[in-house]
Order: sequence, then C-alpha cells, then structure tokens
Amino acid sequence: MLMPPSAAVRLSVADMEAILTVTRALSAPFDLHDMLSTVTAAARRVLHAERASVWLLDAPAGMLWLEVSSDLPRIQLPLGAGLVGACARDRCTVNVPDCYADPRFNPAVDRESGFRTRCSLTLPLVDHQDNLIGVMQVLNRVGGAFDSADEALAEALAAQCAVALARVRLTESLIAAELMRQEVELASQLQRSTLPKQMPVLPGYDMHGVFQPAALTGGDTYDLALLDQRLLIVLGDATGHGIGPALSVTRMHAMLRMALRLGADLETAFRQVNDQLSEVLPDGHFVTAFVGLLDPATHGLRFLSGGQGPILHLQAADGACTAYRATSFPLGAMPIQVLRPAVDLTLAPGDWLLLLSDGVYEYEDPDGLQFGRDRVARVACDCRHGTAAAMAQALLSSLHGFARGAPQQDDITLVLLHRRPDAGSDALVVTKPSHDIATMAG
Repeated sequence: MLMPPSAAVRLSVADMEAILTVTRALSAPFDLHDMLSTVTAAARRVLHAERASVWLLDAPAGMLWLEVSSDLPRIQLPLGAGLVGACARDRCTVNVPDCYADPRFNPAVDRESGFRTRCSLTLPLVDHQDNLIGVMQVLNRVGGAFDSADEALAEALAAQCAVALARVRLTESLIAAELMRQEVELASQLQRSTLPKQMPVLPGYDMHGVFQPAALTGGDTYDLALLDQRLLIVLGDATGHGIGPALSVTRMHAMLRMALRLGADLETAFRQVNDQLSEVLPDGHFVTAFVGLLDPATHGLRFLSGGQGPILHLQAADGACTAYRATSFPLGAMPIQVLRPAVDLTLAPGDWLLLLSDGVYEYEDPDGLQFGRDRVARVACDCRHGTAAAMAQALLSSLHGFARGAPQQDDITLVLLHRRPDAGSDALVVTKPSHDIATMAG
C-alpha cells in the first residue's frame, strides 16, 4: 500500500519513528498484549486521536472481544453489532465523522465508560491468507474528523497489527510439535513471506531473483518492488544463518519498506533503519544491505550499500564490468554519524545490474579456491544478450560445476536487473523468482 503524498508530508520524524518502532518490534519476541499496546499507542500518536483499541474475532462464537484499550475492561460484541461489528462483517474500512448520527453506532460503550465518541475510524485486520482476525478502531481525531490520508496511515498500522496477530496465532498452532523444529519452520515462513512472489512488471526491463539458503532458514533476503513509480531493489545478508539471522533480515526488510512507503528519501530510510537496528541487534550481529531506487523514466539508479559488495554494473556497449564498493559499514553495526553520498549511475540500453551475496563469491571448491568476482563477470558477459532468468541459471550452473560437490556453506542470493536493448523494449517480461530451499551440496 502506497502512502499518498499528503500523508508523507504530514508525518514528522517522531511520527515515523513511532511507526518504525512497531515494525521493528514485529521481528522480536513479544507479548501479544504489549505488542498491541505499542500499535495502538502509535495509532493515537500519528493520527492525533484520543483513543485506539483492538478487537479480536472469535469466529466460532461469532463474537468480537476487546483485547486492548486504554481504559475499558475486556468486553465483547456480537459480529455485526455497532461500528466495530459492521466493519468485521463487511471487511471494509468504516470512517464516520459523526458517530451519533450513524445508525450503526452503539452508544452503550460510551455510557459504560463515560467517554464521548465524536468520530471514528474502524479498520478490519486481515492476515496474509485473507482471513479476518480482528478490528482496529481509532476514536476522536483532535481538530476534526479523519480524512483519506488518515485512512492510509491507519491501514499501514492495521497491517502491522494483523502481522502481529497472525504471527502469534501461527506460533500457537505449532507449539504442539517439537519446539526447535517449529521455531525454525516459523522463521523460514516469516523470512520467505518477505520475498516477492513474482517479479514486478516494468516496461523495458527484465529482472530475476534467486534465493537458496544453506539451511532451512537463511540470513539473506531480497526485494524487487514498485514504490511510487520507482523500483526498490534490496539485497540483504545477516551474519550467520538460522533463526536469528532470518529474523534480522526480516526486521531490516520490513523497516525499509515501511520508511520508504511513508515518504522517506533513500538517505533518511537508510539512516533510520541502521540506527534502529544498532539498538536491538546483539553485539557482533549486523546486516549487509544494498538499497537502491531506480527511476524508469530516466533509467537512473541511486543506491547506498551497507557493507554489501561488490556491486556489478555490466555495460552493454563494451562488455566492461564496473564494480562498486559499499558506501558504509553494515547496517546495525553502529549508529551512523556521517553518511557518505549515494552512488548515482545510469543504465544504458542493454546494461545489467548484478547483486550477488557472499555465498556466490566465496563459494569454495574442494581445494579451498573461491569462485570469485572474475568468474561472475565472465559468465555474466557471456550471457549478457539473454534473459535475466537465463543468466541466473548460467551463474548457478557455473557455480555448481566449480564446486565439484563441495557443500554449500553460505546462503546464495542473486538479484539481476537488465535494461533491454531492443526496439520492442516495452514488451512485458514477467518471471517468477526462485526460492529453492535445496542446497548445492552433491
């Protein structure tokens, strides 16, 4: 969901910090009540509201239970009763500027609490499988009624709330099985949920992504997504692999997306995510990350890289492959005091951007020799006239042949972006990314 310009402009740095705090907390262990209290507190702050509450759906009973509220006991409402019940029944946002003039409004709660409701914004909480799990309600905007920009901000917070609820319910459903296996499986599902299900459609461009973890859960992630007419490109790699790194890259990924969707520029998003990660990651843990934004109108790519490199730009004109180094230290290692300027480059017709994790460059054969940047560049140059999917397959095949059966020790992630050179470059090419969980051992 994109934030309208009016919402982005109205957000203060403190407001964005409050929302990112919610996003950051989602990837860490949390108590459900505390998490929902954090969400409702953020909603009250950024929407300038007097009260916010969360109601949970008991589907078999057809009831909604008040789970979090600032001053009300835990009460229940039948599905369909009041504005909360109507929102749950119809599964749509309900924005009411004058509650007492709306026949759906139930004043009984006001009478019980002594609170006077003027206006309300009520939103359904829907999980990733499109199941209704509850309702979030925000009451009494200071200075007037809620507008469309408020709805957009509230929907972003409702999505975070739904993630929290879905995560808790998923966790509870797995507790009966072996604890460690469940935790690993949950982390894997959480991590893979951040990967794109298919490549975005961008006329004149072809792109492909591959993720092959060294274990059931890995420390890598990537993203290719259209945000406000620009293409967001992310490659992240957390230290190690397993549950902890999977949660670290998920946290980083969610925070980046949220900051950029709320109108932050590249530098602000990069700095805020880094500084928040530095507060929560254990000592010695960090995430290397490339974060870039491509403007398809100018074909200009602007990026920052926290410890992620080399970043390869393959030029179609002469087959040269320019390597860029990281612009700063890995994300979360320490707060940023001075941020180096972002790198700007232009993708000419036929040019490629190649982002590969350390698992490719540092893959060792049985003799301890690493695959290295030069081999990547040679394979890429040989395949530069084909598709992104074909180049990815060629790189993996070359890596597999080089390994000669040596086991995969690190996650393998590839993100390939190609500006097509042909006159019919506006033809659409849609590819599905590869999220292969099989290792390359043997």
